[in-house]
Amino acid sequence: MSRMQISLAITVHNEESNIRRLFDSILEQTRLPDELIVCDGGSSDNTVSIMSEYSDQVPLKILRRPGANISTGRNVAIHESRGDIIAVTDAGVRLRPDWLEMLTACFEQREVMHAAGFFCTDAKTVFETAMGATVLPVLEDIRPQTFLPSSRSVAFRKQAWVTVGGYPEWLDYSEDVVFDLKMIECFGKFTFVPEALVQFQPRSTIKRFARQYYNYASGDGHAGLFLHIHFIRYFTYLIAVPLGVYAALTVNPAIWLLGIIAGMAYIRRPIIRVKILWRELPTLDRVNAMLLLPIVRMTGDLAKMTGYPVGILKRVTIGRD
Repeated sequence: MSRMQISLAITVHNEESNIRRLFDSILEQTRLPDELIVCDGGSSDNTVSIMSEYSDQVPLKILRRPGANISTGRNVAIHESRGDIIAVTDAGVRLRPDWLEMLTACFEQREVMHAAGFFCTDAKTVFETAMGATVLPVLEDIRPQTFLPSSRSVAFRKQAWVTVGGYPEWLDYSEDVVFDLKMIECFGKFTFVPEALVQFQPRSTIKRFARQYYNYASGDGHAGLFLHIHFIRYFTYLIAVPLGVYAALTVNPAIWLLGIIAGMAYIRRPIIRVKILWRELPTLDRVNAMLLLPIVRMTGDLAKMTGYPVGILKRVTIGRD
């Protein structure tokens, strides 16, 4: 069997602070890509010049498309790729050394059309540890039959990308969810490769985290995704919690106990995850990480509640493809 030609496609924008981290991890791969195609969305910092330093170490093509959103950037890079197999990742991650080899090995089987890798938290601070525990799944959380991969760690045949029409360029956020759903509709569930790991560093401040989740929810609203999940969130915060507080103040103070139990259930999974992530943290940092969990969770929820109707408005006024 002839050796598979694998292209690694990435889109970037103003990533000078972390692009070396990604590129260094690409050079450490046990199976190097046959080409690396990067679409830059109009960076105003040193991203392009830093990437160019690697051109003598990996077959690199840099494409400039100022103003391109993430979907357009990915589509441009994939369109210019020559490989039959396309692997996709993002800036802001570090690839495990065997990531590409593990992710693409399944394509030796002709019936495999797409493969889902996984990602894990690469936290550097107490806040990043709390955020990672709150918003990023661990392997035990995943059901392979329904898993929708992040485009931080995914691969597919180029023909499959053509068949589904590429990433949705009308959508600025949640684009990989829409792309995944189209892939599943056409080709069935993804081949799940949990060993194909990338390490993802969570947002470093509460403000950046809130902006990220506002954008995610705006993308969900624009794409018409996860309406039931967002409805439950609105119901909880706008109806259930106020009614519970009112009942505790006017009916029976013992209801506060039920509220505490409900609050612990609310952060149950983050508590389980943070105990995995904090292994090297001193005791005081572990306490601080635990105290941050409900703050991070509530911030993310409120950001989503703010962003989702903005996305719905976009869907109504701007539409979709």
